Amino acid sequence: MCLGIPGRVRELLDGYGGQLALVDVEGAPRKVNIGMLDEGTVTAGDWVVIHMGFAVEKVDEQGAQRARAGLELMGLGQDGEIDESDTRTGEVGT
Repeated sequence: MCLGIPGRVRELLDGYGGQLALVDVEGAPRKVNIGMLDEGTVTAGDWVVIHMGFAVEKVDEQGAQRARAGLELMGLGQDGEIDESDTRTGEVGT
């Protein structure tokens, strides 16, 4: 089973072939590879779903809220926080 964590693109980072973005995940900045998405489709303010450090899907705010609600139902978003390891490795908890 794959888990996707929603995040909002803060900025596209210079270099890295245009494939790296700084994304807010539960209020924490994360470097996320956006190379799996169509080139030029991601801009600051967009929502993406992240799996193992890669943005795998661009979603609207409603889609991000649905993904977040799903995580809360599974108990991954308790206390308003998702463990840092979730976005870096895709592992659940530590």
